[in-house]
Amino acid sequence: MMPYDMSPLFLSLKVAAISTFFVFFVSIALARLMSRREFVGKSAVDALILLPLVLPPTVIGFGLIVLFGANGPIGSLLEDWFGFRVVFTWVGAAIASFVVSLPLMYQSVMAAFEKVDPRWENVARTMGVSEWRVFRTITFPLAWPGILAGLILAFARGIGEFGATLMIAGYIPEVTETVPLAIYFAYEAGQMEKAAFWVIVISAVGIAAITWVNYWRKKTAVRIGRE
Repeated sequence: MMPYDMSPLFLSLKVAAISTFFVFFVSIALARLMSRREFVGKSAVDALILLPLVLPPTVIGFGLIVLFGANGPIGSLLEDWFGFRVVFTWVGAAIASFVVSLPLMYQSVMAAFEKVDPRWENVARTMGVSEWRVFRTITFPLAWPGILAGLILAFARGIGEFGATLMIAGYIPEVTETVPLAIYFAYEAGQMEKAAFWVIVISAVGIAAITWVNYWRKKTAVRIGRE
């Protein structure tokens, strides 16, 4: 029997999984565009995508509240048209997780796409292969190790998100209480054993993710070296 209610862990896994799902598709689309196209303002777009890496979590949280709050352009639209509220819900936590995880995944996918030799893609194009098939059969498989590493890092980052999540989702036990929030409020309440328990849990998840990424990279390097 677990010593504490495990709902914070389950919610963290749920939030991280959903945010990583969307991060996967968005980062691939952005990285594909940025790695293969030149256009005016490309550097500005790249900087905007990576901005959450350098911004304090409170700034990200404030920006999300401005956008998704009751008076925000997106929040008011969702509430008026669909009766759906983002602030103080687990959806808000998922959005915060998405925003902070996207730059990590984007960087990893971008580096993976840039390592793919464009000559392989051009050969396929000269044979009349469609762009979608070139991407599906050549680019994506060759870039897959970097994409997978980015996925793991994005998932781990999503689980550990705290500042932006607290601002947009708040702290509502069993509703928006993720593991980082459980640690903080257990500490504030003087429940050191509970805080230590969740620290061990989230540290184990992070160590497992990093270990797996390192193992995969070494395995991939060995395979490439043999080839």
